[in-house]
Amino acid sequence: MPDGPLIVQSDKTLLLEVDHPAAAEARAAIAPFAELERAPEHVHTYRVTPLALWNARAAGHDAEQVVDALVRFSRYAVPQPLLVDVVDTMGRYGRLQLTQSPAHGLVLVALDRAVLEEVLRQRKIAPLLGARIDDDTIVVHASERGHLKQALLKIGWPAEDLAGYVDGEAHPIDLREDGWTLRDYQRQAVDGFWDGGSGVVVLPCGAGKTLVGAAAMARAGATTLILVTNTVAGRQWKRELLARTTLTDEEIGEYSGERKEIRPVTIATYQVMTRKSKGEYRHLELFDSRDWGLVIYDEVHLLPAPVFRMTAELQSRRRLGLTATLVREDGREGDVFSLIGPKRYDAPWRDIEQQGWIAPAECVEVRVTLTDAERMGYAVSDAEERYRVASTARTKLNVVRAILDRHPGEPTLVIGAYLEQLDELGEVLACPVIQGSTKNREREALYDAFRRGEVPRLVVSKVANFSVDLPEASVAVQVSGTFGSRQEEAQRLGRLLRPKGDGRQAWFYSVVARDTIDTDYAAHRQRFLAEQGYAYRIVDADDLLGPALPDVG
Repeated sequence: MPDGPLIVQSDKTLLLEVDHPAAAEARAAIAPFAELERAPEHVHTYRVTPLALWNARAAGHDAEQVVDALVRFSRYAVPQPLLVDVVDTMGRYGRLQLTQSPAHGLVLVALDRAVLEEVLRQRKIAPLLGARIDDDTIVVHASERGHLKQALLKIGWPAEDLAGYVDGEAHPIDLREDGWTLRDYQRQAVDGFWDGGSGVVVLPCGAGKTLVGAAAMARAGATTLILVTNTVAGRQWKRELLARTTLTDEEIGEYSGERKEIRPVTIATYQVMTRKSKGEYRHLELFDSRDWGLVIYDEVHLLPAPVFRMTAELQSRRRLGLTATLVREDGREGDVFSLIGPKRYDAPWRDIEQQGWIAPAECVEVRVTLTDAERMGYAVSDAEERYRVASTARTKLNVVRAILDRHPGEPTLVIGAYLEQLDELGEVLACPVIQGSTKNREREALYDAFRRGEVPRLVVSKVANFSVDLPEASVAVQVSGTFGSRQEEAQRLGRLLRPKGDGRQAWFYSVVARDTIDTDYAAHRQRFLAEQGYAYRIVDADDLLGPALPDVG
């Protein structure tokens, strides 16, 4: 494309001109194999990484498709060494395969003998392997299937796992589908997962990831362990399963800090699974408590390290990861790939929005100017304190109240990370506050009141980031966050994306203190949304709200 929207550089970075007429088409073409790094207003920077290329390869894309996308949308000639590297990197996936041998059980088979010789000489890999059967085949200890995949990924030879899965304990589960049917993309997601055996489905918040999980359970027809972020999320899963499947209340157990029920379908929280007793993770025994046919990891991007370790030993079970973003702030995307499975389905948020399944959203960053006293307090703070000082500046209170005045009567969430700030907002706005110390019963009562319209506004901490179904919320104002967390930004916007009964759009505001680290972290958080096609409009608080804001006192 002589005047294409993409500039492909030899260091594997891709520069996308956002305002170009073909930018959206180019973004969709490169999304399967490139990761967004920076998203300023006019030019977005992507990077082609090995893991992204292997995910694309596992999802059925080949090197020819990747090369074609780069060449087709590039404004200039694509550096030839980069194209060669793409072909070589994608060609590394699957040269080693894990399969089942009738005589020897789990084996590692090399399609390239030299690669096998190379990995056999790796100090961390040799102990995971057993006897050599022939030049191209070597026995693998069944318990080391996951650990081997992790180790092979780290040295750049990701194995294709074709060893299959045990069926687990059969348990009949059918979808009711009375008054509803799976949407096309949900059906494609289930098919992609099932055909691959295990892996991750990436869908926007509000797009029905729980229904994808229910359909996968029906396809498996087996006992299922579902891992969720918290008890509120677990009970939402239970309500959905009772409404959408033939499962009864007696067939679904809750395994949390409050209850310890093990039933054919058991919903457990990550918190209880990672709770230590006398230095041991005793509740991880739940993984072995039944012959599970399917393990579902909700919000897989939050999977804690102890659950990763146990999952490494669960490779004969089908595993489904559900998430709105594969971004992990700890950099363990490779462990998700090797232990849960590759990305099997990914739908861009704006595509789902254009189909009418999630609400359109307007994203606005409101920049506030700190008072002279606040600026001085920020200037003399220690480096680690500066974000808290900028995030919790009282200047933001007036702005939040004025934003809410622009949306009278609309169901609104005010979201922050610092408890004193949340309490102050709750007092100023005269609305309830939900934070970590709020009892589950009180949380659920407030969420229910919000859904019914009895409580029009809630001030919430990060406990509301994940798996909380508040379909009518149409305005969110975030005043502080977990530094520059992209996954948090995605989850917070996700609270708003469920379609509204009257078809209205959602409004997502970020109140940011200019000339501080708050602005830098905001730019980092927004990268994920830019990758999905959302653009932030940056406005000055005075321009948006008028200079005469009421004083909070």
